[in-house]
Formats: sequence, structure tokens, C-alpha cells
Amino acid sequence: MALRVPQSAGPQLFKEGYKNLQGLEEVILRNIQATKEMSEITRTSFGPNGRNKMVVNHLEKLFVTNDAATIIRELEVVHPAAKLLVLASQQQEAEAGDGTNYVVILASELLQRAEPLLRMGLHPSEIARGYELAMDGALEQLEQLSVDSLQGWHSQEELLKAVRTAIGAKQYGQEEVLGKLVAEAVEAAMPQEQSRFNVDNVRVVKIMGGTLNQSRVVHGMVLPQAPETARRRAQFAKVAVFACPIDVGQTETKGTVLLHSAGEMLDYTRGEEAQMEQRVRELADAGVGVVICGSGVGDLAIHYLNRHDIVAVRCPSKFELRRLSRVVGANPLARLGVPTPEEMGYCDELRTDEIGGDRVTIIRQWSSEELEASGQAHERPAFADRIRRSPLVTVVLRGATVNALDDAERAVDDGVNVIKSLTKDPRLVPGACAAEMELSRRVLERAEQTPGIHQHAIKAFAQALQVFARTMGDNVGVDSTALVAKLIAAHHSSAQGEELVGPAIGIDVSCEHEPRVLDAQKAGILDPLAVKQWAIRYATQAALTVLQVDQIVMAKTAGGPKLPKQQGHWDDQD
Repeated sequence: MALRVPQSAGPQLFKEGYKNLQGLEEVILRNIQATKEMSEITRTSFGPNGRNKMVVNHLEKLFVTNDAATIIRELEVVHPAAKLLVLASQQQEAEAGDGTNYVVILASELLQRAEPLLRMGLHPSEIARGYELAMDGALEQLEQLSVDSLQGWHSQEELLKAVRTAIGAKQYGQEEVLGKLVAEAVEAAMPQEQSRFNVDNVRVVKIMGGTLNQSRVVHGMVLPQAPETARRRAQFAKVAVFACPIDVGQTETKGTVLLHSAGEMLDYTRGEEAQMEQRVRELADAGVGVVICGSGVGDLAIHYLNRHDIVAVRCPSKFELRRLSRVVGANPLARLGVPTPEEMGYCDELRTDEIGGDRVTIIRQWSSEELEASGQAHERPAFADRIRRSPLVTVVLRGATVNALDDAERAVDDGVNVIKSLTKDPRLVPGACAAEMELSRRVLERAEQTPGIHQHAIKAFAQALQVFARTMGDNVGVDSTALVAKLIAAHHSSAQGEELVGPAIGIDVSCEHEPRVLDAQKAGILDPLAVKQWAIRYATQAALTVLQVDQIVMAKTAGGPKLPKQQGHWDDQD
């Protein structure tokens, strides 16, 4: 790269306080160093033996997890180059639901492999072109590594084959327990046409206590609290859903009521009671048996609801209220009143169960088989047939600590998202770093056949793909150099008599002292091809974006003095 000769100070282009950085040392190498530090944070959390990170965010909330998506989301990264890696990993999470750590590690390694090439004198554009050629070749070769595909979308064995590896990377040792839960939940929520599968139909409820083995799948909506009223069960009931509180109406502005006598005060309170009683009576006359509200239920309302034998359930989350409305086929009303027949919902069963000392409310629609088995099909009203049975299921997780439950929930979400990505492309490739090592070998062969200066960048891309095997070896606790050497020998060997050779050879993470390899295909360690495709694409594009930056111009940070940190709000008066 040409030597930059310092020049005398010319006219000032920017206001005072601007920072202007340019050149190889000030911009490109500093950006590479920032991305390296970013990847070192998440790199030790990669794989089944990844360590946990303890993160306290700006709201002083504690996270103990090895999930890279959560770690990256809670870290406030300010360096612009590292932010590009964060954005790429977030896009990977949105597109495939898994592989966020994969993107950060690969993008950082590509940039680190580019550093010696830059020092040798290669131009960033030449390296970028070589990386693009290598990415195209890697994605083309990746499709040839497909060894299996998901066939039966309503078979728990097939679904378990796909999600076991994704869950094992987060909850090593619990992949069978959580995998069966995810497979059962996805099977129940899977429509006839798998491309219409909605991940929102599989939700998670966390209940403290017990062990993970006591977790189970419940068909229907589970709310982690008991009903507000004395009645706790309902069958074949009409449902009214309100987004407003069920209580005495409050005025928009503060007002003063002047009462001259005790009689006026009694009349005032009696009027409120009569108004609430009339509203509840109208609901009862319309045949409503269950009332669901998004806010609180007042004591006066509970009194009249008990009198008319109506179940009242509170659902404080607006997202849960939308799911619940979808289950019962109702429209949430913004005012308290009698819903029209089109706005009214229906549920076959509402009951209260006790799980580990906590009471939960289950709202669900019965299948035709359950309805026939109950012998109560004649009690089901005719209008209920217009309510389409929702495929929503709930995974009830049990655990000893909040952090353990949060981590199990993230593993379940990853498993469900992997199934969603497989509905678009059902192909599977060998896991345990087998696909990456085979890609590294094939890209390296392509580099040997490529004439010109681009072959150096293609070789660097091939060597960067070996970072996953080294990282996993370091996290397992074995000699990563010897492990990578074993993998390279297994993938380059063409001997027919040996067993552990070929493109499906990966890392055996159960090894204790010395590195071992295994056949990932025979061991059932399979990864979705689409997840790796998107990860390689996003990581390469993020690395190219950082690599092609030659100048950074930063304005002075705006903002006035910060408010003093106090216990209450700074505007509160004693």
C-alpha cells in the first residue's frame, strides 16, 4: 500500500470536535482489532461445551447465558465496525433463528486472515473480490454436502432428528428432554401445509420449582395465574375479551365532586354499583360465561361476576391477549359492553390446574376426537363451528432458578426456529464442524486452481472456516491444534478400509483428555443447510463491509448534562 505523506494543515472542513481517521493503521487495522475483541466475547460460548456469560445490562438486570443472541443484544456496543457484526448477527437471528455466534466468529476470523494480506501490500478491493469468489464456491459446495432431509412433518422422530443438535448446542445433556418437548409441540402446531407453520403458535410458560424432566406440553393457552373470580371451570362457554379494565369508569381528567349530605354520598356510590351491575347483567343475558381482560378486575366487578357465575381471567400482556383472542376466535374490545356475535369468542374448556404449587389457567378447544370421547358433543352450541380450532400449544417448563428457565426457553425457541427454517429448505448437512472442515478442503482446492492474486484471499477464506473446529476444541478442553490436524487428515484421506474418513467426520465433544473424531451422520448430529447458508453469506458480507472502509469521520457527541441518579423520579416532590 502506498506510503501516505503528511501534508500541511489546509482549510478546516468540519466543526471543532470532529474526528477524522484514515489510512491502513488508523482505520482498517483498528476495525479488525475491534471485531476481534467482539468475537472473543462470544467465541467461548460456541458449541455444546460453551461457557456462560454473566451480563448486567443498563437496567441492572442479570443474564447468565451462553446464547450469543442474548449476549449481543444486551451488550451496548459503540464501535462502528463491531456494530456491523452485531447487525449481521441480528439479521441472521431474524432470518434463520439460529447461528448468531457463527456469524460473529466467521466474520471476525475473515478480517483477521485479511490482516497479513493487507500488510503484504494487497489492496482491500482485491481481498474483497477473492472473498466473494470463495463465498460463491463455498455456498455451491455446501449444497452438495446434504446427507439427509426432513421428510415427515407430523412425525416426532423426524422432527427430533432436526432439533436435537440445535438444542444440544445450548443445553448439552438435556437435548433429549427438550427435543421431545419441541417435537411434540411442533407436531401439534404444524398445519397440513408446512410452509404456513407459525412459530408464534408455540409459546413457553415458565414455572419455578421441580426439574426440567417435569416439563410438559399442554394443548391450548396456559396463563400462569388463577382466575380472579370464585368460579374456576367452564365448558362450552361464550368468551368476551376486553382490552380495558373491568372496573368503575375513571374520568380523563381530575375532578372534584361536592357532596352536601350523607344521602348524596350514598346515592353517588349506589349509582356506581347499579351501573356495574347492569353491565355484568347484560353480559350474563348475552350468554357470556368467560370474561378475559387485559388489565385489572375491580372488587365491585368481581362481586357481580361471582353473582352471575361468570369466570374472569386477567391477561396483563397485550401480546398474550392477542394470542388468546386467536385461540377463542374473539375480537378484543376497547370498551366495557356486550360484544356482538361476530366479536364474541368461544372455548370448549377452561380449567384451573395446579403445577408445582402454582395455579395455572388452561383455555383450549377440543379436537373432534376428544369431543366424541367426552360424550358431550350434543352440548356444544351450533355457532361454535365457525370458531376455527387454533393449533396453539404451550410448553410448560420447570426449573430451579430463573436463569435456568430462561436458558431452557431460549433453547426451545431455537429448536422451533430451526423447524421454521426447515419448512423452507428441509435439507440437512453433517454437524460437529464436519461441514466446515469439508468446505475448507474444497475451497482450498479451488484456490489452488485459481490463477492470479485472488487465490491468496480464497486460501485465507478456506483457513478461516477452520476456526469453528479450533474454537470447539478450546471449549472442550483439548489440544485444538491436534484436533484440527486429525480432522484435516480425515477429510483429505481417501483410504477405503479406514472407518473415520470422509466428509461427515466431525468432533466428538464427549472426549475427556485427547481429541477424538466421529462420523456426524451416523451419530445423528445434523444441522440445517439453510442456517449455514445464511450465516456464511451474512458473515462474508459483514467482513467485506468492514474491509472496504478507508476513512472514519465521527462528529462530536451531542447531549447536555446527565441527570443525577436517584432512587425515585427526579421530578417527584416529597
